[in-house]
Amino acid sequence: MPEQTATSEKQFTITRVFAAPRELVWRAWIDPEEVAFWWHPRGVITPRESVEIDARPGGRYRYTMIAPDGTEYPTAGVYREITPPERLVFTWGSPEDPDDSAPVITVDLAEHGDDGDETRMTFHLQGIDGAPGDENVYDGWDSAFDILEERIDADDRPDSEAL
Repeated sequence: MPEQTATSEKQFTITRVFAAPRELVWRAWIDPEEVAFWWHPRGVITPRESVEIDARPGGRYRYTMIAPDGTEYPTAGVYREITPPERLVFTWGSPEDPDDSAPVITVDLAEHGDDGDETRMTFHLQGIDGAPGDENVYDGWDSAFDILEERIDADDRPDSEAL
């Protein structure tokens, strides 16, 4: 069960522990092949050809989620901080949004478990309200993390297409 925090400010935090080393979870955040697999809620897709990532401070990324009804959700932002394999800070919004007013996501990855074979991910989004059951941004990211967890878990199966 993910931990979550919601406050009266426009922000929320989701914390998950993944059964994978930190470097693998880091790669899931910056590798376009992996991003296309999970940067969307269940039932939505992110075509690989829509994903562009320039993972460096000042670098841009963009991707497009497509809902079952064909509605497209283009998303883009700028990386503000990248500290491999520990921390990512980036803006998150529509490609037309000014970067200085877009919501900001911070992802912290910490080694977890006895042998560092797990990763504790703290995802913080500032600039948007969210809470479990909102059927919007919070639930969308929570669902995406479920997909990421399934992808990581599939890595244990020899016939899988996983990280």
